[in-house]
Amino acid sequence: MKKIIILIGNYCSGKTEIALNMASQSAAGGKRTLVVDLDRINDYFRMSDHIQMLTERNIDVVSPTFVGKGLTQTNMPAAVASAFDRDWDLVIFDVGGDQAGALSLARYHEDFARQPEGSVEVYDIVNVFRPMSESPDKILKLKGELEEFARARVTGFVNNSNLLNYASADDLRQGYDILRETSDRCGVPVVHTTGRRKFLEEFLVDGRDEKYIGTPIALETYMHRSWDAFSYGKI
Repeated sequence: MKKIIILIGNYCSGKTEIALNMASQSAAGGKRTLVVDLDRINDYFRMSDHIQMLTERNIDVVSPTFVGKGLTQTNMPAAVASAFDRDWDLVIFDVGGDQAGALSLARYHEDFARQPEGSVEVYDIVNVFRPMSESPDKILKLKGELEEFARARVTGFVNNSNLLNYASADDLRQGYDILRETSDRCGVPVVHTTGRRKFLEEFLVDGRDEKYIGTPIALETYMHRSWDAFSYGKI
């Protein structure tokens, strides 16, 4: 059965990085993999900047900018239809982290509804160091807003807490504590904890409850960003 994973979450929470990693790991395992880039807002960390890398790894891409492939926003709907019509093993939707991004997903609500039960997952990517994600109250508020605009319910949280170039295992520990309370309050499970391999391994040896860790995913870094610029709005 085709698996569809939708990645939503706050702006710059790490959705595209996770999408790139999930797609690369899937294709490396011989699975027919498609990535659909619905992030039309973020000009800095675009999926389209990595199209050559993805195609070299036998990953198909649908992107609103799709550099060098002649695909524009005017024919995006027809291109996105391939996610539902063709025989993929895994389809990943990378959705912009604001109202506009969520609304771009909502237009495909009926297509998602037609998929077999259990084949569509919606993951809320959480970095507790981003604004509007520092506490359970803020995470749940943003989650509700994105769900309303996207017409899709979150089925799992992903702890992707980091400080970019200043990241450490302590970031994942702080994310774990906050998402544990968030998960208990709303009933949505933590399905993945993600991070650079050395920090993830250090975090995992602590022996925390696997219920609030999910399946760990060690990330390769594809999106190269400066935390100083990121923090002060320079990028």
